[in-house]
Amino acid sequence: MSNPHDQPDKPTFTRDGLAVSRAVALALAPVIVPQSRELRERIPVLPEAPGPWRGAAGDRGDDNPIRMLVLGDSTAAGVGVDDANFGLGGQLARALNEATARRVLWRASGRSGATARDLIARHLRPALREKTTLVFLSVGANDALAVRSARGFRRDIEHIVGKVFGAHPEAVLLMSSLPAFFRFRGLPEPLRSTLYRHSQALEHEARELIDAHPRAHMSPPPPPYTEGFFAVDEFHPGAQGYREWADFAIADALTSPVGTLLR
Repeated sequence: MSNPHDQPDKPTFTRDGLAVSRAVALALAPVIVPQSRELRERIPVLPEAPGPWRGAAGDRGDDNPIRMLVLGDSTAAGVGVDDANFGLGGQLARALNEATARRVLWRASGRSGATARDLIARHLRPALREKTTLVFLSVGANDALAVRSARGFRRDIEHIVGKVFGAHPEAVLLMSSLPAFFRFRGLPEPLRSTLYRHSQALEHEARELIDAHPRAHMSPPPPPYTEGFFAVDEFHPGAQGYREWADFAIADALTSPVGTLLR
């Protein structure tokens, strides 16, 4: 991003506007599909962070650590960094340890490009086999890119939530808000605003589910992205971006109703 302060104002959509987000995207397909194709050809494809996707933050003497699973798409897979400790999982563990003084044992599961349906099909069941006290879910960006229906996305999130608490009823689930696509300067119009509108429709459905659960919380929309937030593809976070995201998400979670469950 050229200037962190030179960012567009946040678009606002009515409930009716969100309800037709998919129809709008499909109607604009003759324009936005070629734009998407051109972007894929231009944007460098960054690899997932090398394994292992697990680590620890904090004092080894802590006999009651937080056991955190980061479940999701390319962000869970550490795309944008070359060391998973500087990706989302490692940075969330650091931020949570610094804020609570509790040891955090973290691991990540997912893959670049994954939708919520992909997580259910390939990653959810094996990821939940290990003891888990906190799940951080980062998904939805690829569902928006694929123009998944909001109703289908809601069913998938409901399934994930049910499986998480079915396997670990005393766990806490944190879900990240979807990316603020309207601030992605590398996306041309009308692709940028169309993608943001549909992502907000998906987020609205997920937020209703998450907010209704006493042990779950969804973070608010992110603050403006700073200079240096993005990796070289200007789409995924880099090390600085993951750090800022983690600090924001953990600070917000600890002041939410589930915050007492994490201290």
